[in-house]
Amino acid sequence: MAQGKINVQTENIFPIIKQFLYSDQEIFLRELISNAVDATQKLRTLAQLGESKANVDNLRVEVKLDKEAKTLTFSDNGIGMTADEVDKYINQIAFSGAEEFVQKYKDKASVIGHFGLGFYSAFMVASKVEIITLSHTEGAVPVKWDCDGSPNFTLEETTKEGRGTDIVLHIADDALEYLEKSKIQQLLDKYCKFMPIEIKFGTNERKEKVGEGDDAKEETIIEDNIINNPSPAWTKLPADLNADDYKSFYRELYPMTFEEPLFHIHLNVDYPFNLTGILFFPKLKSNMEMQKNKIQLYSNQVFVTESVEGIVPDFLTMLHGVIDSPDIPLNVSRSYLQSDANVKKISKYISKKVADKLEDLYKNDREDFEKKWDDIKIFIEYGMLSDDKFFDKAKGFALLKNTEGVAKTMEEYLEQIKPIQTDKDGKVVVLYTSNKEEQYAYISSAKDKGYDVVVLDSPLSAHLVGKLEQEYKDTTFTRVDGDTIDKLIKKDEEIPSKLTEDDEKKLKPVIEAAVPKEKFTVVFESMSETDQPFTITQSEFMRRMKDMSAVGGGGMMGMGNLPEMYNLVVNANHPLVSKILNESEAEKQKSMAKQATDLALLSQNLLKGEALSSFIKRSVELIN
Repeated sequence: MAQGKINVQTENIFPIIKQFLYSDQEIFLRELISNAVDATQKLRTLAQLGESKANVDNLRVEVKLDKEAKTLTFSDNGIGMTADEVDKYINQIAFSGAEEFVQKYKDKASVIGHFGLGFYSAFMVASKVEIITLSHTEGAVPVKWDCDGSPNFTLEETTKEGRGTDIVLHIADDALEYLEKSKIQQLLDKYCKFMPIEIKFGTNERKEKVGEGDDAKEETIIEDNIINNPSPAWTKLPADLNADDYKSFYRELYPMTFEEPLFHIHLNVDYPFNLTGILFFPKLKSNMEMQKNKIQLYSNQVFVTESVEGIVPDFLTMLHGVIDSPDIPLNVSRSYLQSDANVKKISKYISKKVADKLEDLYKNDREDFEKKWDDIKIFIEYGMLSDDKFFDKAKGFALLKNTEGVAKTMEEYLEQIKPIQTDKDGKVVVLYTSNKEEQYAYISSAKDKGYDVVVLDSPLSAHLVGKLEQEYKDTTFTRVDGDTIDKLIKKDEEIPSKLTEDDEKKLKPVIEAAVPKEKFTVVFESMSETDQPFTITQSEFMRRMKDMSAVGGGGMMGMGNLPEMYNLVVNANHPLVSKILNESEAEKQKSMAKQATDLALLSQNLLKGEALSSFIKRSVELIN
């Protein structure tokens, strides 16, 4: 039996590992199973190269739990270790077995090899760790190593049937949750669901009928509980998969999700970096209930994280799926990720692939793309706002849908409305609604005058219209209730007003008394007799700033908290306005003005509480 001290620079290595090496204690399970899988992968590589005579037909990793003995064991039938190798790779932790193996067999081997001090993560949860191992080499002698978390260890010969390695963790008193079967199953599902070697955790029982008729008996069948799929869809070629395979994989990734994805993108590149994966487009709610952290990051099928910010462009974090790349550094800070050259290349590549996929869908089946538009528009808008290269590509397939449901690209739409929706400054006016129901009267008025209205009802619309106005210099976006239509789009001939300047001075205080002065500015406009007598509008600029502030941005601190301000536009040519002006009885004049303004407020859902109650009471009295 050999005894000694682990070759480390400081005797405080284990507290450092326990406290600082990993941000999450449960990572130990990923590390130990990764090492076990790595050992089996190494053996397979050696066998393929003719450097090992071992049988590699049934490579497997097994996790065993013994609650009574307070142990958690990780077993593999992989490459195993000799006493010298245990001393080298375990005691002299400056070495990394995986890294050395990669260097020796690079261009030939595919091993994990990026987890470094992974074995020592065992001491995060264990008071004592044992290694029982037998090398695959002929004539090898099994050895046992144990350590209690101090730099002291023992190494001795032992007995072991079959090659491979058992790592036995004696669970510490402050980590007893890792002796619960449900906890281990949960972690296996999280970290090991797609590892490339079968992983067994206990057994399952099922009932099966044997025989026929009266002789039929029900037998209990005991099966190994294999917790992973070693050949997930992203490891296969797109040509080998069909639509059902992708849907099945989506359900495998998200068993609690009942909606199927709209479509997918299969990533597969090996130069200038290695990357595989499948990204799915889910249906996105227009109220921005965006479920981020749905993209899982793997390194050679080993789960790393669901926090892919910095690796995936921010707008793509709304997608679901898997990215697998050995070129992404693990267990490092986000700031490091954001400055890593490979990560930047990967981020740009993914963004380009997504844009290319959307462009292909648009070009190859525009009708189907239009049907999906409402489910993907918020994603595309987000991308256009956050990524200039994506914007350049997306402006060719991003759609504007009018209130009739007709969809056109920006270029197509501007060409359509230019002849009739151009203002006195030569700018093409895109009229839009953010809510077809609430703004129905304004939409109706615009349509009566021959104008078209598009629907921009996502939370990002206020930001997007600003971006589009920057891109299309001679274009302006105005919400359909931003002002009266005749003021938005000036006619060649203006309608003369029936009110004189003195009439307006006489009528203005009567109408101002009917609405809160702090919220409303009364203005007179010369409009058609068929237009509404009173119309409420809101400054496009102020409302847009408030909308932008509500979802972040806008450039003005506190803009979202500004009070609501409106214009009460009086139609100088409407008969009712003349009737109010000419009413000689002051109280009746006041009542008529109040009733008319309240109707305008009611149409915009601005009449509430006591004011609404008074309006209803007054209306009943008028009817009587």
